[in-house]
Amino acid sequence: MTAGHRRPGAGEATHHLRRAGSRQIEEVGGLLLRSRRPGSRCRPESQGGGATVGQAAAFAGVTIKTIRHHPRLGLVGEPRRDGSGYRRYGSSDLLRLVQVRTLAESGVPLPEIGALLDAGPQRFATGLAEVKQRLTERIEELTARRDLLDRLANGDRTLLPDRACALLDRAADLGFSPAEVAAHREGMVLARALVPDGFDDFLTQAEQALDDTRFVALNKRCWAAKDRGPDDPRLEELATAMAGRFLANPALLAIPNGLQTPTDVIRYGLLNHHGEDQAPAMARLTTLVETKLRSAGLDIPQQ
Repeated sequence: MTAGHRRPGAGEATHHLRRAGSRQIEEVGGLLLRSRRPGSRCRPESQGGGATVGQAAAFAGVTIKTIRHHPRLGLVGEPRRDGSGYRRYGSSDLLRLVQVRTLAESGVPLPEIGALLDAGPQRFATGLAEVKQRLTERIEELTARRDLLDRLANGDRTLLPDRACALLDRAADLGFSPAEVAAHREGMVLARALVPDGFDDFLTQAEQALDDTRFVALNKRCWAAKDRGPDDPRLEELATAMAGRFLANPALLAIPNGLQTPTDVIRYGLLNHHGEDQAPAMARLTTLVETKLRSAGLDIPQQ
């Protein structure tokens, strides 16, 4: 790249694309308004042999199949036929074919082109403006999809907000293993999907949990116990310690908005018991902790 030149960023590229699309629509409008008559359709020329269908296709920049399909859509009239029964296209026919092709290339849907070409100048201009607006919206949609692909390619597979990603980085800094961080990430993705209105509350609770050093230590002990058998007696002791910590720091027990009514029991279960099918000890530990909290008088949803 030479000095004084730089590669345009994504925002500039989108801006140029929008301007190019707008300019094309405007140029199309000017060209067609100057070269068409409202209500006109291609009619046979009264003189000259006219072009064959192959020649007309070449002159108009379309395929023979396209030319033969246009009359069925009402975009062009049927051309005259010569003495041998072959279609012959005159200059009016070719002009109409070029107009149809140009509008189609500019983004006007084929079913709308016929009415647009036969409309008066004001309706024609309004129709182009509507198409331009739809194209602009489509460009924005495609730009968002391209940005999404960039994020996926860069490894942000869960597409969590920055606040959530910062929490995951903090968990890693506190010594949680990559597998444990990945499990936390999955939990965040589920929480965002299951309780979108309460996701900020969920993140606040996660921040408070990482601020509690004793809770972090207990959490690590729970992860270390996940490969034990579900009947391991040490799980009872660990559950007692975990329940005691929850009771000592009630902020850790706050249930996010969206999980506070009886109808949200299913979502609570999906979120709080995720992954337990692959770790029976963790399922047992969660059940023990919930039982102890209910015994202490807390309203914990029943699964």
